[in-house]
Amino acid sequence: MTKYENIIKQKAQNKEPADIDALAKKYNMSVTDVKKLKDDRGPLDLTRQIGELQCEMAGLKTKVHDAELETSLVKAIGINSPEMKAAKAEITELKETLKSRDYTRQHDYQFLIDENRRLEEERNILTMDNKRLAHQIDDQVNRLRKAGVL
Repeated sequence: MTKYENIIKQKAQNKEPADIDALAKKYNMSVTDVKKLKDDRGPLDLTRQIGELQCEMAGLKTKVHDAELETSLVKAIGINSPEMKAAKAEITELKETLKSRDYTRQHDYQFLIDENRRLEEERNILTMDNKRLAHQIDDQVNRLRKAGVL
């Protein structure tokens, strides 16, 4: 229950005028606000509902303002702090180191691929030469057999 509903309920239960000062102290309100509530027509009074919503809206606006202020302060301090500047410098340095390592790794890797291709071609050539030489030797052995030397 809201403060307003409590005052209206107490008014309905007592049927006698409540002590305005005691109510004001109890709900931490001003005496004029309590007097206005006593004259209120009940919880369905639209002016009272509008007043409650305006108070709630004002409270929410201050909370939003405080949150935005805090966020902007955190951003401003975080971005320009010495720790953040040092972290950014370290990140930049590490990126440069990584780029140089990637270049050497890619360069070495490309060199190994090229070397592998060259060696594979050389092996294929040697294999073909060995087959030709083996065929040539077989032909000469066959010729010598036909000639009767062997």
